[in-house]
Amino acid sequence: MSYKLGEVLLSREVIAERVKEIAAEIAKDSEKGKPLVIVGILTGASFFLTDLVRELPEDMDVRVDFMSVASYGDSTVTSGVVRIFHDLKTNIEGKNVIVVEDIIDSGLTLSHLLTLLKGRHPASLKVCVLLDKKERRKTEVKVDYCGFSIPDEFVVGYGLDCAGMWRHLKDIKGVIEEK
Repeated sequence: MSYKLGEVLLSREVIAERVKEIAAEIAKDSEKGKPLVIVGILTGASFFLTDLVRELPEDMDVRVDFMSVASYGDSTVTSGVVRIFHDLKTNIEGKNVIVVEDIIDSGLTLSHLLTLLKGRHPASLKVCVLLDKKERRKTEVKVDYCGFSIPDEFVVGYGLDCAGMWRHLKDIKGVIEEK
């Protein structure tokens, strides 16, 4: 199966503006003087996380760590099987944690991940996603910070990929399957 790029769904300017707004929400909600651990889910969320933390105030105590989990492989449909490839280096016990993800659709991967992280006893655990496909949800996941709700369409760009392609795009575009 091959794929081609569709239309721009979210421009880089719209994304940048929303990232600033989310960072302001996080700063407002964060406890002064308390460290905040931001956990990026590799690889897709790295673009969003980088821009997000750069917009946080300089006087915030922000720590960044990463996990690598996957349920897609090279497909455009989740397998439902969540695999952890890289775990946190940071001990999150007693700390305020925000998990940053590029996209949530079925909720299966994020639900599994949150269960795992809750078992490590953080003081708080919140979720920040760039894109939310609510109509694809198979399990309920509370999203505390959301960039955009999008329709059930496969998208790429700004860190999101299709079989490893198109992460580097500055805009978010749809993908069209060619038969």
